[in-house]
Amino acid sequence: MGATRLILPIISILISIFYFISTLNLPKAKLGDPNGPLYFPMMVSIFLFIVSVIYLIKELKNHYPKNEEIKLLFKGRVPFLIISTLVLSLIYTLIFERVGFLISTMLFMAAVLFIVNGKEKWKVNISVAVLFSLGSWYAFSQLLAVSLP
Repeated sequence: MGATRLILPIISILISIFYFISTLNLPKAKLGDPNGPLYFPMMVSIFLFIVSVIYLIKELKNHYPKNEEIKLLFKGRVPFLIISTLVLSLIYTLIFERVGFLISTMLFMAAVLFIVNGKEKWKVNISVAVLFSLGSWYAFSQLLAVSLP
């Protein structure tokens, strides 16, 4: 009985992701805000995703009440780290083509590193974000001749 209760939130998460991707493929408005038709379905898909993840977490808590590893997922900073990384990943995917690979990857890496390491290690965070982004850009763009946005 317990494992079957996990199926619905997982399916809901997949539907919300599909709905979000489908929303991005809607035609732009010819009058007014070109992205106007995207806002409501995008909000619905994000809301469905958040509610489904919360439901999945509750079902996991109920399904595995004695499992210490699962309990560790819900203690301390771990929920914040998971949610903030998911939000930053979503923002990264939305700005990737507009801003380009190099800048968006630097911003994403720096934001994740600042969340994980804190402000105290700002020199390490910025240098890792810049060096990783430049290194991966060089590897893909120059060495492998892959066209990046």
